[in-house]
Amino acid sequence: MRHTWRFISTVIGIIFRHPIAGTTIIPVLPDGRIVLVQRSDNKKWGLPGGIIDWGEDIPHAAKRELKEETGLDVIKIGRLVGVYSSPDRDPRLHSISVVLAAEVTGELAVKDKLEILQVKAFKLEELPRGNLCHDHDHHLDDYFKGATTVA
Repeated sequence: MRHTWRFISTVIGIIFRHPIAGTTIIPVLPDGRIVLVQRSDNKKWGLPGGIIDWGEDIPHAAKRELKEETGLDVIKIGRLVGVYSSPDRDPRLHSISVVLAAEVTGELAVKDKLEILQVKAFKLEELPRGNLCHDHDHHLDDYFKGATTVA
């Protein structure tokens, strides 16, 4: 019993003392519009993405999260926009996000109705910049600059 408790305590310590890895996608439709999701927790718009599951690689996680949150499919992962690790980038927990730009296709449809209120494609001049969730304004700034950032 003592060894079991020590093991459980160690696992809990690892989980709560280390950042969570996730991926964020900048989904670009063939007409150049960028797709955002409106989150249910804070009602803000942001880029789709989420936590990488155990045993899953980053490209698969990005494709899965995009499909779950927007109904879209990845045609091609275009480039790495950056890796963002600031402890305050996500108000819920310390997370590291690998941000990818991707060419996408399909019909907009929310699959994860608990997490996402709506999904919408925005022309570049219509993006609700300045009030996006987490650090997604920073991601888009780096994307538009053509930068690859480690922050």
